[in-house]
Amino acid sequence: MSQAAAGGEPRATSPAFLLMTLGGRIREEVEAGLKAEGISLRHLSALGHLGPNPGMSYSELARRARITPQSMQATLHALEQRGAVVRDTDPGRGRTAELHVTAEGERLARAAASVIAGVDERLRAQIGAESADALGGTLWTLLRAASE
Repeated sequence: MSQAAAGGEPRATSPAFLLMTLGGRIREEVEAGLKAEGISLRHLSALGHLGPNPGMSYSELARRARITPQSMQATLHALEQRGAVVRDTDPGRGRTAELHVTAEGERLARAAASVIAGVDERLRAQIGAESADALGGTLWTLLRAASE
């Protein structure tokens, strides 16, 4: 997994290990930015999935976010308390209540997108636009392959 680099420091050569390490660091940076808005990645995930799919069930939202339905229910409750999500309590006879993203939820999603864009800009500045574009394409390929 690693070999000695110049100066005696170990250098990881496993792409999986490097992606996990970088992903953890980027996640920490994004979470710190989201915390300033009073939300977490879990909140952002719920808003991101619910926004274009109003009325989606807790179970489906949880499946897409890869968390338990109970965790998703707690996440959505927190978003409701924040005014970012509203529950339609009269969706029609025999149907369960539907959740919808509010203007506040849309504002939070835009703020989160700005946080992520800032991290992207920092990464692009470090490796250059051409390398960042190539890396993005490679990561999409790997993500699609991992989803199969």
